[in-house]
Amino acid sequence: MSPPLTLEVQDGLAVLTMRAPERRNALTVEMAQAMIAACEQVDADPSVGAVIVTGEGDYFCAGGDRSVLAHAGQDPAGPETFRDMGLIYSAFARVGKLEPPTIAAIRGGALGAGLNLALATDLRVLAEDAALLSGFLPIGLHPGGGHSLLLSRAAGRETANAMQLFGQRLTGTQAVQLGLAWAAVPAAAVDATARDLAATPAADPELARRTARSMRTIAGPPALPWDAALDLVRAAQMWSLRRKELAA
Repeated sequence: MSPPLTLEVQDGLAVLTMRAPERRNALTVEMAQAMIAACEQVDADPSVGAVIVTGEGDYFCAGGDRSVLAHAGQDPAGPETFRDMGLIYSAFARVGKLEPPTIAAIRGGALGAGLNLALATDLRVLAEDAALLSGFLPIGLHPGGGHSLLLSRAAGRETANAMQLFGQRLTGTQAVQLGLAWAAVPAAAVDATARDLAATPAADPELARRTARSMRTIAGPPALPWDAALDLVRAAQMWSLRRKELAA
């Protein structure tokens, strides 16, 4: 059987690819475990300065696999069920804690937990015709995995409410207009655009990791006050100045 997820590392860039196009890369327990393991590998490799998360085929991620969700509905409080759903949550949470800067390269769409995964990254590059959809309420489910926080952090309350409470679907172009993504390009250009963006942090992994850590700590949620932000970044900037001087 082919692996549910692969990790490729070259020239400071790690590409994490979900490989289940037959189910639109919906997350299973096996894929979640593989994702967590891949993230551990990335963080343990100091040569990696940027990470791209993407899906094989014409769809990024359709959320939690239907079999996982159906099993959870049979015995929500059962220890095995609780653990399995926790693994799905932990997969995109682990992506959100990766040390290098992260980019989601999205073709086709991101739905439910797949949208959570996309929002867990630092930056999103989408196909112009990609679909972003919360998708929980239309199928009778309460959003999970920190969905409300991730949406409101990325695009603000109005957009978050429109998507989560009122079922609004966004195209890649609309997502950029609303601040939910950085770039919307033709589907064939998504991977190349993501790689071009990743080239800067990939060229200096140590600095990229320190900067990503500072950015996430300062921007929150919750965001730090200005004075605290000044104190937090001072040591990191002084380190970078000294490193640059020694390299001259």
